[in-house]
Amino acid sequence: MPLKCPISVPESALSEWLQTWLQEDIGRGDWTTAGLGALAERPGQAIWVTRAPGVVAGLPFARRLFQQLDAAIDFQPLVAEGDACEKDMAIANISGSLAALLTGERVALNLVMRLSGIATATRQYVDCLADTPTRFVDTRKTTPGLRQLEKYASRVGGAINHRLGLDDAVMIKDNHIAAAGGLGAAVAQIRPAIPYPMTVEVETSSLDQVEEALTCPVDIIMLDNMAPETMAVAVARIRAARPEIKIEASGNVTLATLEPIAATGVDFISSSAPVTRAPWLDISMQIV
Repeated sequence: MPLKCPISVPESALSEWLQTWLQEDIGRGDWTTAGLGALAERPGQAIWVTRAPGVVAGLPFARRLFQQLDAAIDFQPLVAEGDACEKDMAIANISGSLAALLTGERVALNLVMRLSGIATATRQYVDCLADTPTRFVDTRKTTPGLRQLEKYASRVGGAINHRLGLDDAVMIKDNHIAAAGGLGAAVAQIRPAIPYPMTVEVETSSLDQVEEALTCPVDIIMLDNMAPETMAVAVARIRAARPEIKIEASGNVTLATLEPIAATGVDFISSSAPVTRAPWLDISMQIV
């Protein structure tokens, strides 16, 4: 089935990651599977089944992982990336050598369960905003080494990716402001040093900082850890003074606070929670 989420992960990087993860698990050899001898070389078939409802993400990466063990492995997804699945639902059929199926099982499942957990949690946040013009955005709070895949899962869940890395855009946060000696000073120092047309976002935590940001050449103003009542005042001031500026809300965002925050009129709400707090989606593999 075609992907609903047309996001690509660099092919060369993916192959290297998969090989590293397989080596971590296999080490000096899969003694259990090797102990089966000729039995493990027979062709086999397996099915992946969900043990809880959720949103599936990462099946194309599982296919690639099994094929690095055996190029002849046939991995057939039964659902598309981003599909919502019920408990006890078959999501993939796999056929090929039993050795490859048994050796690759745990790494492939770990990867898909992790990414599906992120996609499932993200979908909950996105659905809460479905009836509003506000969009949900992820963050850079990701597992080192897994950022591209975790942001992939976030997009599969329906979020917009924030910058992938520090080289994507400028975000002037509290520590940059402290280092420069003030918000205006930080913008004045950084803006002339960046390439066109890179955007500049500045973090504000008070109405005074919002007023200062409005005097600066910025493209996005983040309202960080503000109460919804304060946020509504800030949004009104920004819209009145500079309607072209985009507004992002962040800080202590939960499913319960999404709607009150969206009601203030912000363009985006960002949160790391669907990545940092997501439980894995339980999936099992059964040899047929």
